[in-house]
Amino acid sequence: MMKRILLLITVGLFLSYGANAQFESYRDSVVQIYGVVMSSDSLAALPGASIMVIGRNQGTIANDKGVFSIVVLKGDQLEFSSVGFKDIRFTVPRNLEGNQHSMIQLMVQDTVHLPATIIRKYPTREEFERAFVTTEVPDTKEEVARRNMSEANQRALMNAYPMSGAEGGQYIMQQNVRKYYSAGQLPPQNIFNPFAWAEFIKAWKRGDFKKK
Repeated sequence: MMKRILLLITVGLFLSYGANAQFESYRDSVVQIYGVVMSSDSLAALPGASIMVIGRNQGTIANDKGVFSIVVLKGDQLEFSSVGFKDIRFTVPRNLEGNQHSMIQLMVQDTVHLPATIIRKYPTREEFERAFVTTEVPDTKEEVARRNMSEANQRALMNAYPMSGAEGGQYIMQQNVRKYYSAGQLPPQNIFNPFAWAEFIKAWKRGDFKKK
């Protein structure tokens, strides 16, 4: 019984020592960083600069004087970013002594050349109204589609482009059907067919019989 109690006490002390050692190791790797973000040319503070830890959803923002504070681990990589400046990264040294570190991060201005915009005002109200009325407004996509699908445009396309293979084959088959239907006798006349007359009138109105 005593041996079992001593064994349990020994195991408990070993686990407690291991947990304390692991906790001490983790606590030693935590670093509190205090710093200020400034521009490299004028040494002016950059309020609202963003400081993010790469690979983790963690970060902070500098105050109105460019001062920031963040808790990270040794070996973490920080990314500093601010509007109008180039992003820069800083790696927390793994061999850093202690659990506090102060720094000054300088950022280089990022020059962006935008195209020039020239604004001219109209000399008089009459010229503005004249230009406004005469300005051509481009057609909408619906209007372009409606114009392309019009009957006149489709007829022009049919006359301009040759028949496809399927249309040509269908036309030959219809011709053969008519020829074999009246084989050995006179071909039927459509002079008394009202549907044929209706098609003839439509073709005449369309101008299909005009000389091209």
